[in-house]
Amino acid sequence: MSDSSNFINTDFAKIKKLEEKPHKYEQELQRTRNLQERLRALVTVIRNITEELYLEPLLWRIMDEVKRILKADRCTVFLLDEEKKELWSKVAHGIEGYEIRFPLSKGIAGYVAKTGEVLNISNCYQDPRFNPEIDRKTGYHTRNILCVPMRNKLGEVVGVFQVLNKLDGAFTDDDVEMLLLISTIAASQIENAQLYEEQRKTFNSLIETLASTIDARDPLTAGHSRRIMLYADEIAKLANFSIEEREILRTAALLHDIGKIGVRESILTKKSKLTPSEYEHIKSHVVYTRAILKKIHFSWKFRQVPQIASSHHEKMNGSGYPEGLKGDAIPVGGRILAIADLFDALTSKRHYADRMKFEKVVQILEQGADLEYDAELIEAFKRIPLDRLVLILEDENSQHLSQDDLHFLSHYTLNDLVQTLQNSNFPKDQLFVQTFMKYYFRQY
Repeated sequence: MSDSSNFINTDFAKIKKLEEKPHKYEQELQRTRNLQERLRALVTVIRNITEELYLEPLLWRIMDEVKRILKADRCTVFLLDEEKKELWSKVAHGIEGYEIRFPLSKGIAGYVAKTGEVLNISNCYQDPRFNPEIDRKTGYHTRNILCVPMRNKLGEVVGVFQVLNKLDGAFTDDDVEMLLLISTIAASQIENAQLYEEQRKTFNSLIETLASTIDARDPLTAGHSRRIMLYADEIAKLANFSIEEREILRTAALLHDIGKIGVRESILTKKSKLTPSEYEHIKSHVVYTRAILKKIHFSWKFRQVPQIASSHHEKMNGSGYPEGLKGDAIPVGGRILAIADLFDALTSKRHYADRMKFEKVVQILEQGADLEYDAELIEAFKRIPLDRLVLILEDENSQHLSQDDLHFLSHYTLNDLVQTLQNSNFPKDQLFVQTFMKYYFRQY
């Protein structure tokens, strides 16, 4: 009886083990699948964020990837300002449009930045370190937070990842591990982007100094190159140029008149109308521009700057100079500079003319569309908000601009102004027209 009982018990035990094996294998298989999924996600993150050199779009990419992988509602990457002992971010899900700054002594992110600890908080309002101020300001309700430090190669904390509101419960240990891995990769790329940004600032400051030196030869054209750069950038932005394309265009805009260094000062600053021979001499500045810029060692990315800068007097119908290029043979950046240069010439005080009536400026622009200037780019220019237009027109008189007026004008575009001025059915004394003209004719 005993032998039989032992046999039966042993048999049942074997059966039970056999029954458990499929379940055990299934668990292992699921764990393997989860691991593979996370590895694939990590590879995607690495590929996506290492493609971006510019800091702001890089931060957006990182945040979007973290939000997606951790299945969370929001993410913010805070960077450490060591000098001011603050955390800051230009970008945050749900709070777009302005920079966030707060001292290290505040909130969960501040605590993590100071201590280097990882915090996974399932109920924020029960944690005394949580700062509910932003929730009160925005109407958002933070349930849970995963916050990890971001360290550089020396192991120093350089920022903080803060992820809010897991969509399906609480953040897990796997989430913590994944975010720590991402933060290591992101820290390195953010450092690269910050270094690149510093190099860009140095390069741009040198270019701007060079441009202002050229403009300073004639006090009445002071600020011309900078305004051309600002107008050109607005057109490029409205024409959906990439960040990199806009950077190249801004550089070409600042340097477009560098060839005027070869123009005789007596002609450059002449107060009366130029003679035909004097006009031919001043036209040579674009040839000098190309010759000078070709001697500068530009990186591969900026190799088009000399061609773009020296083509700002070419015309769509081939009547321009120095090469008489037509249509698409003119670099698109040169076509943009041509519009910006014309607009600035018409709307700036000159030795022989004051700021032209705006209706006449618009008429000249529209008459030149397709014949001399790219019509599509003129249409893009006409989409510029009026507050931006005023800011550029009065770039050197910004202290006189009312923020309330600028906010009001931001609701209208140049095209709205054009239509109002050209359509006899529209009253010309509309408040936005009056406000714009007040600054255009400097009646402030």
